[in-house]
Amino acid sequence: MTRFVERSLDRLDYLAFIPDRGWIDHGSGSPQRFQTLPQAEALLEQVVRERPVVLHGIGLSICSAEIFDQEYASNLIACGQRLNSPWISDHLSFTRIGTGHEVNAAIPLPVPYDQEVLDLLIPRVRFFTDAFEGSFLLENNVYYFRYPDQEFSEEEFLNQLCHRSGCGVLLDLHNLYTNALNHRFDAAEYLTNLDLSNVIEIHIAGGVPMMGFHTDSHTGPVLDGVWNLLEQTIPLAGNLRGVTFEFHESSFGMMGESGIHEQIDRARAIVNRRAVVAEAEHVAANVPAGRR
Repeated sequence: MTRFVERSLDRLDYLAFIPDRGWIDHGSGSPQRFQTLPQAEALLEQVVRERPVVLHGIGLSICSAEIFDQEYASNLIACGQRLNSPWISDHLSFTRIGTGHEVNAAIPLPVPYDQEVLDLLIPRVRFFTDAFEGSFLLENNVYYFRYPDQEFSEEEFLNQLCHRSGCGVLLDLHNLYTNALNHRFDAAEYLTNLDLSNVIEIHIAGGVPMMGFHTDSHTGPVLDGVWNLLEQTIPLAGNLRGVTFEFHESSFGMMGESGIHEQIDRARAIVNRRAVVAEAEHVAANVPAGRR
């Protein structure tokens, strides 16, 4: 992966990096809890001289009822500040439970969209928005089961969370595609209900069917249905700052570097095409009526 990044920098506008893969977490209460890995640090120092680096955490578990790991959160913020990251993000989910003998599910689990969870999240999000100079984003989660009798839909919950806390949305379109396929709802209607002005970053990815479900495996090329959602979303997300192609290391064997570059180039073409259209609309809107 390091060699791929080094060879591909001229084709990237920014790099999205999982900070948890750049350190060893020795656990809460350790004298030196976070130990930076030299190879990761060297790569980030090289990249940040040429391109912005945004951080996408996987260990915050911001929705854990009994845990808000401020030590982890502070380290994530410090890493973002050191790299001058324009935004940092994590998942609208939980992985960790328990305050004594902690258990980690190692996969982001969904939360019920209700007032209690919303009230839990507001001060935790503000911990980031108050301390970090850039933006803090939460990603819509993939889920393979639904809680019954929820107070809000996911999009309503995200709208309220952004309004009350000041965070933004990392809109993962493959997560949305996966959920819509597995739970049989209309992804386009979801996008209509979501306040897309809160979307700062978009994720696209590939996935595969398994045991009757479509899975968010991050393997292979982006699916046509996800490209279609990207085409729909780009024109309406006025504050969008980046589109990220997520892929697992196994995708190198499936697509090769050239195949990964093709995915990035296709996403850039969609973004650039919309930018040209938006500029044309702006010019047309400012032409005096008598000249039309």
